[in-house]
Amino acid sequence: MTEPIFNQMLVENSDFLQPVAVSLTHDTEEAKDLIQETLYRAMANREKYQEGTNIKAWLYTIMRNIFINNYRRRKKFSKVTSDAPQDYFMYQTDKVAQNDGVMNAGLREIKGAINRLPDIFRLSFELHYLGYKYQEIADTLKEPLGTIKSRIHFARKMLSSKLTR
Repeated sequence: MTEPIFNQMLVENSDFLQPVAVSLTHDTEEAKDLIQETLYRAMANREKYQEGTNIKAWLYTIMRNIFINNYRRRKKFSKVTSDAPQDYFMYQTDKVAQNDGVMNAGLREIKGAINRLPDIFRLSFELHYLGYKYQEIADTLKEPLGTIKSRIHFARKMLSSKLTR
């Protein structure tokens, strides 16, 4: 498919993106940015579009994936802001003593329960807990991805049955 024909298809089918973008973002300005990013990615990946397939579904999938990725990125790197001046917290004199004994006892119980898991579940669970992604764990342990996901799921179930709130 030639570039002018593809661009014409994009222009003809881009009108349906506006209501979808607004329903995803709940903000008209963010929706405009999402549409622009979607059309940019569609033009950049023109060779991946298979002629004869539903272009609206293809554009919708691109838009949805961009929205999900942006949402995850914002959630991961969200900042906590406060209107209070920084000096207020620095010179605050009414400090409260904390007793971490109860929390430490709970952590010991959790760590003990994790250590009592069967090795096959414990290793996968600990790697996941340390922040490794499922695929990284699967590559490291040379196991199928589904097996790793199952082991982590069963480890969680075993831990939740052993531990009480």
